[in-house]
Amino acid sequence: MRTSDFEYGLPEALIAQHARCRGTSRLLVLDRASGQVHLERITALAGRLAPGDLLVLNDVRVIPARLRAERPGGGETELLLVRPLGDGSWEVMARPAKRLHPGVPLRLRQGVAVPRERMAEGRWRVDFEPPLGDAQLAASGEVPLPPYIHREGGPSDEDRQRYQTVYADAGRAVAAPTAGLHFTPELLESAADRGVEMTRVTLHVGPGTFRPVQTEDPREHRLDPEDYDVSDEAAAAVNRARAAGRRIVAVGTTSCRALEHAAAKGAGRVRPGSGCADLFITPGYRFRVVGALLTNFHLPRSTLLMLVSALAGRERTLDAYRLAVSHGFRFYSFGDAMLVL
Repeated sequence: MRTSDFEYGLPEALIAQHARCRGTSRLLVLDRASGQVHLERITALAGRLAPGDLLVLNDVRVIPARLRAERPGGGETELLLVRPLGDGSWEVMARPAKRLHPGVPLRLRQGVAVPRERMAEGRWRVDFEPPLGDAQLAASGEVPLPPYIHREGGPSDEDRQRYQTVYADAGRAVAAPTAGLHFTPELLESAADRGVEMTRVTLHVGPGTFRPVQTEDPREHRLDPEDYDVSDEAAAAVNRARAAGRRIVAVGTTSCRALEHAAAKGAGRVRPGSGCADLFITPGYRFRVVGALLTNFHLPRSTLLMLVSALAGRERTLDAYRLAVSHGFRFYSFGDAMLVL
């Protein structure tokens, strides 16, 4: 297996720059048993699920994680929060990282950021004065839109609302679990009316989700670990469904990785508690939990495309992507959806 095996052609015009109204996206359904592909709307999702299916949502909340800071001698540095380090400081991605110096403060819209030590790959440990909280982030931070979404004047109020799921209420993601962006309360209700059970996990999505695999051998790629939490209730719901032979449908690659990592820790049973998902799922992986996946269309050469290919098959996945391109589907975070059954 080579990284170049996960390339595909995508016209730039199909990279979605703005989100459609929730509940109006298109849906490509890939049936693994028959090999058939169906082109539908996201409103058809409930009808594609079976009574007794367990839908697993990632309820993580996206924080205003992009901070613009002014250096003492002039010039702007962009700080992207990665994760808190437990002592009030944060690991951040800085751009340009080489312009930072230990102990030299950077001015934010409110307060200051003080770099303390250089970490790997353009990352720094940074203290914030006052410490970062919801109010401070709201005043100083911006929605951390992906690098392929372009906004000359910065993210809008609409971006702040649309780059968040309707059920987000936990955690500190710096990127949205984008498969969940399609849901409306009505769509969730229609699934429940069909007899679909639902539960939630929390995976704190980090910026590594956008990082393509640069090595030709995927085994040489280092996957950025991401923290997750599985409640007692969620673990019990998943384990009950598996014991009864019911299908577990992961909403997004984030939910999928959290479930599979928790199951690996539990020797096949999903173990409740916190963990750090560093599981790199590529073709040949044997899924312990997930039997179906709702996801968006992912970047070429990405770990997320490899995960989808592990479930659906590489050639079948790329064929579905080419079909989506030919039919004008919208790609990436604000794009359309794909359901692998």
